[in-house]
Amino acid sequence: MPMAPAGIVLAGAFLLAALYCGTDPLGHGSMADFPGFEAYPVELPPWSELPTARDPEDRLQRAEVRFLGQIQGPESVAFDPLGRGPYTGVADGRVLFWNGHSWSDFAYTSPIRSELCDPKPSALSYLRNEHICGRPLGLRFDKKTGDLYIADAYFGLLKVGPEGGLATPLSTEAEGVPLNFTNDLDIDEEGNIYFTDSSTNYQRRYVFFPCS
Repeated sequence: MPMAPAGIVLAGAFLLAALYCGTDPLGHGSMADFPGFEAYPVELPPWSELPTARDPEDRLQRAEVRFLGQIQGPESVAFDPLGRGPYTGVADGRVLFWNGHSWSDFAYTSPIRSELCDPKPSALSYLRNEHICGRPLGLRFDKKTGDLYIADAYFGLLKVGPEGGLATPLSTEAEGVPLNFTNDLDIDEEGNIYFTDSSTNYQRRYVFFPCS
């Protein structure tokens, strides 16, 4: 069945929008004001070299979707040493705790939270003020102490005790280089903490598509 004229026009509009966003000819993109930014092509392996192993029981297809529409922008998920949770960081800068019946505030990373962090229509609505509200990404509990370690995109590596509240900063730099996009972390059996910093040049709020 041929595509209706309106459908052809709509498809063409989407194609033009995609081309504009991808090339950003007028310099309106979020990265336009950052000199020195370069894009590098990534060579992907051919399809024949990709792993073909699959779950024979297809367990993921039987997974249950939980908390749909209840929280905005959940990132890392963690359970405390007693198995309670999950705990997750959300778009408005809080770390929330599921008590088995409802979500409640557990911790936050920004000491300067304000009404700018109040609920908004979507997770992307918080981008402009993320550097004020905080954006907790990676979460890991120390199984021995019950402390929660948090990698916040703007406030670096932090820790909060089992009682929650305002997290205490542990590090905002590494070897003299400021942390600019703290992303995830892990803790080994000896209590050593490993964490990632995704960019030394650009904060998280700037690394989105040109038309975002």
